[in-house]
This record gives sequence, C-alpha cells and structure tokens, in this order.
Amino acid sequence: MFDYDVIIIGAGVSGACSARELSRYNVKACVIEKEEDVCCGTSKANSAIVHAGYDAANGSLMAKLNVKGNEMMEAMSKELDFPFKRNGSLVVCLSEEDLPNLQKLYERGVANGVKDLKILNKEEVLAMEPNITDNVVAALYAPTAGIVCPFNMNIAYAENAYTNGVEFKFDTEVTDIQKIDGGWKLVTSKGDYTTKFVVNAAGVYADKFHNMVSDKKINITARRGDYCLMDKSAGKHVSKTIFALPGKFGKGILVTPTVHGNLLLGPTAIDIENKEGVNTTRPGLDEVISKAGMNVKNIPMRSVFTSFAGLRAHEDGHEFIIGEVEGAPGFVDCAGIESPGLTSAPAIGCMVADILNENMGLEPKADFVAERKGIVNPEHLSKEERIALIKEKPAYGNIICRCEMISEGEIIDAITRPLGAKSLDGVKRRTRAGMGRCQSGFCSPRTMEILSRELNMSMFDVTKAGGHSKIVVGTNKDVL
Repeated sequence: MFDYDVIIIGAGVSGACSARELSRYNVKACVIEKEEDVCCGTSKANSAIVHAGYDAANGSLMAKLNVKGNEMMEAMSKELDFPFKRNGSLVVCLSEEDLPNLQKLYERGVANGVKDLKILNKEEVLAMEPNITDNVVAALYAPTAGIVCPFNMNIAYAENAYTNGVEFKFDTEVTDIQKIDGGWKLVTSKGDYTTKFVVNAAGVYADKFHNMVSDKKINITARRGDYCLMDKSAGKHVSKTIFALPGKFGKGILVTPTVHGNLLLGPTAIDIENKEGVNTTRPGLDEVISKAGMNVKNIPMRSVFTSFAGLRAHEDGHEFIIGEVEGAPGFVDCAGIESPGLTSAPAIGCMVADILNENMGLEPKADFVAERKGIVNPEHLSKEERIALIKEKPAYGNIICRCEMISEGEIIDAITRPLGAKSLDGVKRRTRAGMGRCQSGFCSPRTMEILSRELNMSMFDVTKAGGHSKIVVGTNKDVL
C-alpha cells in the first residue's frame, strides 16, 4: 500500500502547475517542499516576463512549451485570478552589421509559431517608445509578449491544486530516493513516504534527484541574475519589455515595467557553485547599472529602492528535460526549467499531467474546481464597493502598508486562505505588504502582530521566511 499515487518534489511554479493539472483527476497526490511556503526558489526572483517565443531553438521543447504557455496565459490569469498584462516586447538592434541577427531572430520566431512579429525601423521604434536610445537602428516587435506577477501565479496554481485535493508538506526536505517494488520511497527530514510516481520539479536541485535514480547523469548549474527594482515613479519610463539583441555591444540588460507599476532592470548571468547563493554582489549590480542604459536612455536611477538576485536552473544542454526517466519507471523529470520556464509553466503542467495520465489511466474528477479567486484589493473596487466592504469588514479600512496601501483585511485573508502565509515574506508575496519604497520599515511590526494573532503564536516565533529567520530574539518572552 502506497502513501500516495504521485509525489511532486518542489512547490515552485513548475511543481504547482503540474499539481494543479494533475488535480483534475481522481488521484492521491502530494507536493513536498523543503521551504516553508510555495514560491521560495527560482519562481520568486526572476524577470516576471511572459516571453513571446522567438528565442528558443526551432523544434526544441523550450520553443514548443514557450509558445503554448504564452497562448494559455491570459485565460489562466482570468481563471485563477492573478495579474497579467500583454504589453509586448522590443528587441533592440544598435548597429547595421547586427541586422542579419535580428532577421534570424524574426525567422526563428515565425518558425516557432509566434504570431504578429514585425521588424520596425528606427522611426517606428522611437514613435512607439520615445525613451529608446537614439542609437537604435531597428527592433523586433513581439506584441504577444507580456508581464505577470510570478508570486501570485505560483500561489494561484498551488491554492487551486490544494482546493482540488492535493496535499502540501512544507519544511520537508527530501534526502534520498529509493526504488521499491512498484514505486518509490522518499526519505525526508520528516519521515518516509511511498509513492507510485515521482515528479522531479526541484529547480536547481533537480539534477541531484535525477542522478539518484539514473545512470545517465545530468548537470544543472545555478546561474545567478542580479536585478535592480525602481519605484512606481519610474514605472512608465517604457511601456514594453526592452531586450538587447546580442551583438558587438554584448547582451545587455532588459528594462521592463512590472504588472504592479514598477520598473525592473536586469538580470546578469553569472554561474555559481552555491545553489543557495541568492546574494547580490557589487560587480553584479554594477553590471546592471552600467548596461541598463544601453537600450533605454534617461533611466532615473535615483528611483532604485531595492535590489535582489535569483537563480536559474541551467542544464548543460540548455533544454527542458520533461519525461519519464529511462531505466527508472515511475520517475518523471521536470528539470532544467530556466527561462522561458515561467512562461512555459502552464504548458509544462499540462505535459506532466498528460505523462502521468498515460501511465496511470486516471479518471477525470467530476467535481474539479477550475476557478480560484485571489485576495480582494480595495484599491481595485469602485468607491461604493469599497465603502460597502469596509462597512462589512472594518479591517479593510485599516491600512498597514502605506507604500502599497495594503489593508489589515488583505493580510488576514493572506494568512487564513488555503495554503496561507506563515511568515512576513509569505504575506509580502501574497499582498505586496513590505514591497514598497520603505521595504517594510513601517509595516513589518504591525504585520508581525497580525501573524502572531491569527496564527496564535508568540511574536518570538514569527519569522521573515521560515526556519531560523526569526525577527524578535531574546529570553523574556513574557513581554510579548
């Protein structure tokens, strides 16, 4: 007797999308995550770009799933209620000699099935984006590209999977995987679990688990990307995502608006050995700052109010590895999911669920709940609706985060909803409380009080991001 039919390792966006699509069927499934919440790895720190699909090599799995994921994104954002905007992108060419490379990118995109691609001349580019550098020669315009909130997307998929019966185990690290008769045993920091099938969606650690069960080894390198985030005063400097065409001036740094109205610069691409190495570095940020103006002029750098770094799971062959591992029946890889992984995630989830269905002959669930509603934001309501909401629930009239105008009601919802927040970062990812210019300097004590109250825990036990990241330390706990 197995504990589960399917165990998914990793609660990032690939694992969450796979779990949600699997939850369409009558199956006992579980997601195991070593961190305290969903969206704690690559999925929480990236460019938040929905790529059009012209970059990946023709015929690659990356190219196929990128285009499919892009096509799915708008419908999924409405079904699962997460922010998405199809703002379009420009790949900027800065020299006449690089024009053939721009043409090749266009042709690759057409071959990949990207719709409505067009090469614009200098005048057309500047008419579309006045803050593009005067040195522009031409640009590839992709109107199907977009921007998304990666936190809310990841959380939305996970919440919907949970609503449809998928279990989640957090703070649970898989330390070993052993083949057993008819399935697998996962040894974890919180006991052993048996399952018929395993889905390996472990991000930068996916090679570790693959190599436990296969003689054909893979290698995943943690590729760090440094970013600078600018406040909303700079959010309209460009309306589209601006990429550099790799050429004689180097690769450059993208400049993009976010769905929340900020401006984002980055990333670098620096291979590191430490798979937990998400610290920014002075050289990395210097590169972002020095290259940011390559394609966009007059960037108001004084508006930068924070920086961060994320890791990409770069597989040596630069290709998604999705499928049952040869010689390891019942072990399904979902590995090497780097850019355009976020864009591809909805399609990745469908592919993983299809693989499992083909192997298991699953029965569709009659009572599958397709829709999910996110946290109510009073700022998105009409004046009349907001007054009615606050009258019914006064906590929505109590502003906790002044930078982002987040109310106590929203924070309570974030904590008490399915797979609710258990830490300051959990609240921040769900509501944006603490993501504004003061970077939680004002709101964190109040948010901690709400966490303490709603979860019935001491303030000494409230953490920034789970584990040992406690905010208040000392010996006299009676004072709190």
